Amino acid sequence: MKPLLRIERLTARYGQIVALEDVSLEVNAGEAVALLGANGAGKSTLLKSIMGFVPGAAGAIEFDGRPLGRLAVAARARLGLGYSPEGRRVFPGMTVRENLEVASSADRAATQLRIESVYSMFPILSQKTAALGWQLSGGQQQMLAVGRALMSAPRLLLLDEPSLGLSPILTAEVLGRVRSIIAGGTAVLLAEQNVAKALEIADRAYVLQVGRVVESGPAHELRQNPRIQEAFLGA
Repeated sequence: MKPLLRIERLTARYGQIVALEDVSLEVNAGEAVALLGANGAGKSTLLKSIMGFVPGAAGAIEFDGRPLGRLAVAARARLGLGYSPEGRRVFPGMTVRENLEVASSADRAATQLRIESVYSMFPILSQKTAALGWQLSGGQQQMLAVGRALMSAPRLLLLDEPSLGLSPILTAEVLGRVRSIIAGGTAVLLAEQNVAKALEIADRAYVLQVGRVVESGPAHELRQNPRIQEAFLGA
């Protein structure tokens, strides 16, 4: 079975600074894969490179067997890539419902079904449907950002630091929805500093350090890896 996403020897630079070097990874349909590492390890740059936001990134990126190298961001989204960026970035002057509607290119009936699906996943958003984006708490904005990314019905969702700035309770609530997203037919590639939580919900993981993959494997094996425990899990 071919992977849904395949990356081979991806290198990305910001000027003279190498952010990613020879990164290779795969994501299969129906699985959650975590990107782990400290701040500055290259996790966000990797997700941005997949979406096409990093000019001059070198290497092979294939989605469902199709090379993405020459495709614009919008074309990648149309192929089935969804992206929830770090920092939430909801539209502050739009209501919750408007934030969701603007992300859907489907007809009215299909858009309504997708909104109902998001509200089912995050019930608090249904109670806040008429609230403006800036009126939401940080956790609610993160839920809205994830829900908005799901409005295009992506085959692969890229989640960038969804727990950033959230309390432990809200972190568990937001990250706990990843398995529901998988069950709905969308694979997930998750960049996350909360290594313990990420390894609880992921099937596999890659560990980035200074732009390179230094460890990879099934999540349950990485949880028992002494190097991972010492570096990230406080062992």
